[in-house]
Amino acid sequence: MKSTMRNWARQLGPGLITGAADDDPSGIATYSQAGAQFGFLTLWTVVFTYPLMVGIQMVSARIGRVTGHGLASNIGRNFPRPVLYGIVALLVFANTINIAADIAAMGDALHLVVGGPSHVYVVVFGIASLLLQVFLTYQRYVRYLKWLTLALLSYVLLVLTIHIPWREVAAHSVMPHFAFTAEYLTVVVAVFGTTISPYLFFWQASQEVEDLDADPAAGALAHAPEGAEEHLQRIKIDTYLGMGFSNLVAFCIIVGTASTLHVAGITDIQTSAQAAEALRPLAGQFAFLLFALGIIGTGLIAVPVLAGSAAYAVAETFEWRRGLDLKLLEAREFYAIIALATLGGVALDFSPIDPIKALFWSAVVNGVIAVPIMVVMMLLADDPKVMGRFTVKRRLKALGWLATGTMAAAVAAMFATW
Repeated sequence: MKSTMRNWARQLGPGLITGAADDDPSGIATYSQAGAQFGFLTLWTVVFTYPLMVGIQMVSARIGRVTGHGLASNIGRNFPRPVLYGIVALLVFANTINIAADIAAMGDALHLVVGGPSHVYVVVFGIASLLLQVFLTYQRYVRYLKWLTLALLSYVLLVLTIHIPWREVAAHSVMPHFAFTAEYLTVVVAVFGTTISPYLFFWQASQEVEDLDADPAAGALAHAPEGAEEHLQRIKIDTYLGMGFSNLVAFCIIVGTASTLHVAGITDIQTSAQAAEALRPLAGQFAFLLFALGIIGTGLIAVPVLAGSAAYAVAETFEWRRGLDLKLLEAREFYAIIALATLGGVALDFSPIDPIKALFWSAVVNGVIAVPIMVVMMLLADDPKVMGRFTVKRRLKALGWLATGTMAAAVAAMFATW
């Protein structure tokens, strides 16, 4: 039994961390808004996006493992440079704003729990995240991130501490509800955009490459196909479980806020910290602490993923040395991008820019660039010149294109609501 559990734990890595990072404080705010504003009516989106999320993340992971290169590197090798520069520039812009919103939410959450100046906490969280990425080896850092994913269980525990009408929850989970109003469509698009985000594609592909580099005996499957079935099976299990964990947490947040905030008539939630504060008088101190500490825990996962995915993309674009296992002086440009993205996010929290509006535009940019990136990924994954004999099979191809089409429709709906 112990050895079986250990084997399963070893198979969890890039997919688990990617899934956990998807439930960042900004995502928590989106799911809280969905539950507070529309109750259980948006639960179907979390169920619907799960297979789409699995499909597109599995495609990104396979590209990294098969080619031995991250997404930006593969895009640069197979598409015109202006396409690569445009995608990477927008990714860095969106990630930096997302980091600012996440660190601000972490600071606000800690302020709610222990008091004190939230701006000081913002600086501490930003610097701590940066130092951990720079000075910890990749293997040790990934171990810590795996343990941090347990913080998200606080949202599963949350629904066990409050009264939930489970029959109603089950009905709305499997029966899609459509309301053709600007408010409802905006929230649905926000949930889709939060669940399927470009930085997750870049991160998971790059972590597969990191795992290759960390094992001297391993090689890219395109050139060293020995044991390919085992590696692809590991990616499949890792991605299914990682994305399942992510969507379970999102599901619990919507259920929790719908059962408390929506029922109490509190429908205007803008940030995750605001949702935590609103929960205190309705669900009690314990539920409030679970929600607030979950914000801090998931932020500690998401900030390095956001900064790291930006750094991998830029470093691959300009063919700089990159990797969290390299020393600072061995990959100065790579770590410089991590520092700029992280500290740039911290600096934005001290600027007159409204973080809520900035986060909205970050979500817009993420939604817009997700579609061409997904198209490019699907073309790469189906190209024998890139993937050799490991091109995506019919079912995964159909799932990937369905996810791409769904995101394209979501972006079109978003523009239509404007």
